Amino acid sequence: MARFDRIEKLFAGVAPALALRAALELEVFTRIGDGAVTAESLGAMLEVDPDRLSRLLYALASIGLLNVEGGRFRNGPEASTFLDAAKPNYRGGDHELLRELWSADLLTADSLRDNRPAALHDFSEAGPEAAAAFSRKIAPGALSFGRILAREMDLSAVGSVIDIGGGPGTVLVGLRERWPHVVATLMELPPVAAAARAILSEHGAEDVVVEDGDIVASPSRRRHDLAILKAVVQVLPPDQARRSILNAAGCLNPGGEIVIAGWGVIDDDRLGPADGVFLNLTFLNLYRHGESYTESQYREWMAEAGFGDITRSRLSDGCTVFRARLAEGGTSH
Repeated sequence: MARFDRIEKLFAGVAPALALRAALELEVFTRIGDGAVTAESLGAMLEVDPDRLSRLLYALASIGLLNVEGGRFRNGPEASTFLDAAKPNYRGGDHELLRELWSADLLTADSLRDNRPAALHDFSEAGPEAAAAFSRKIAPGALSFGRILAREMDLSAVGSVIDIGGGPGTVLVGLRERWPHVVATLMELPPVAAAARAILSEHGAEDVVVEDGDIVASPSRRRHDLAILKAVVQVLPPDQARRSILNAAGCLNPGGEIVIAGWGVIDDDRLGPADGVFLNLTFLNLYRHGESYTESQYREWMAEAGFGDITRSRLSDGCTVFRARLAEGGTSH
């Protein structure tokens, strides 16, 4: 007889995830910090009703993110390390983006019925306000990614880096915390680039060069030692995805390296990894043609662009990364 266990587990996983997102929005873990709080004292800090807040705190304790003893709540080890914004390994900054992505996920049936994305994102047509709002949503996650990339790559011999389609540019901020010698350039569509200049200024990174450009149309005006494409290729239709990688090669000095990163990568059998498979559904709701491309597709486009020694790996945060080096002598497309 068939069992309901798998379905029940899927349903049960939704509520804890939503509780976590609510706690991040309220800055619960950051306000607790390294101390211990009651619902009353935390409620006063957050200006919310303590009795209602206690429901959330006990829910977080039930899944191990908080510890509770005698009515006093402390951050658990994982929450203390990754969900307190005062800590260097903070990973909770994407809660605003999660609201948008999860809201889009609820529209999958509508997108299929109507044969169009029900929560369309079109960066090429975004107005200044929309571009700025979305850039701010992804800025914390981009900063975290930059820090992780900086820890897991040796950039001591890299003189210049270009972040292609890097949104707010905060990947470069995180990268240069560890490697301050690197000359940094952000290449973005004009409305996003305008928003990035303000965000970079807030991070004290006015020296980052912000270049208006479209990687699908042409390479950067300058050449660099390292090119980063984070969450860029998968928002494009296949012909433009291919072209973006060909033009990225044109942004590099001979022997330069490319890093293509994101969760929108799937195995050739299209069954995994799970984050790529299910993000493919999210893309269905956001983009007219973007999708999670397969490993073979990435390798084919990168080889065509003149890249060799192509490797696929995962960073410590689980993000898939392709790395490759441009052949000496370069290539032109």
